[in-house]
Amino acid sequence: MMIVKTDEQVEQMRQSALLVSKTLSEIAKILKPGITTLYIDDLIGQIIRDHQAIPSFLNYKGYPFNSCISVNDVVVHGFPGKNELREKDIVSIDAGVILNGWHGDHAYTFVLSDADDEVKRLMRVTKDSLYKGIEKAIAGNYTGDIAWAIQEHTERKNGYGVVRELVGHGLGKNLHEDPQVPNYGKRGSGKKLKEGLVLAIEPMINMGKRQVYTEDDGWTVRTEDGKPSVHFEHDVCVRKSKADILSNYQPIEAAEKSNPNLFWNY
Repeated sequence: MMIVKTDEQVEQMRQSALLVSKTLSEIAKILKPGITTLYIDDLIGQIIRDHQAIPSFLNYKGYPFNSCISVNDVVVHGFPGKNELREKDIVSIDAGVILNGWHGDHAYTFVLSDADDEVKRLMRVTKDSLYKGIEKAIAGNYTGDIAWAIQEHTERKNGYGVVRELVGHGLGKNLHEDPQVPNYGKRGSGKKLKEGLVLAIEPMINMGKRQVYTEDDGWTVRTEDGKPSVHFEHDVCVRKSKADILSNYQPIEAAEKSNPNLFWNY
């Protein structure tokens, strides 16, 4: 069942989403080769708790960390660990909070130091596809319209692999609500979108083929061909004429540009 939110509830969810944005922007300031993803995860947990919120990923269905940190060929749900990040690593950070009972959940992908041209292109196309999907998140459209826009830009126009096994989702009092929001599909298919519905739209795009597998830990999802994957995610409220983006990439992008250890000009 899709749960439509009131305007007041949407504003509460905006605060949750913006806390995730703030958390990711603080991480963008300190990302560099030589630090561990476990250190990053600990810092994410600390920032969230310092703002009187709860890290929503921790213990969710048994997940043992504050965040998901996915490096290079890890698509999503990467376990933070003690291995040090290296130059040219592609680092996707996905974090969630519960603030005043409402969830915020979004992700951003960073590149350490310089990036190869093919990585730059994958980053640019994936991020652009997120906004193309968001453009379709208006009342009266369908989840398939969002899915088609993302797939059209990433797979059909640019030849990338669109992951099928993992999808975006509704968001609210629960981390995952109806409807599911795939990144592939047909226009006019799926669930009809209603004003006030809040969605986490999140293209997960592989440089190579779309096929993935899950490691023995039951969480970490990798590309089958070992090529990199990129993940961007926004929290969005469906409106009549234009979607309302609740999360905010601007502070993340500002921190990214100010950090000499990150490549941002893709």
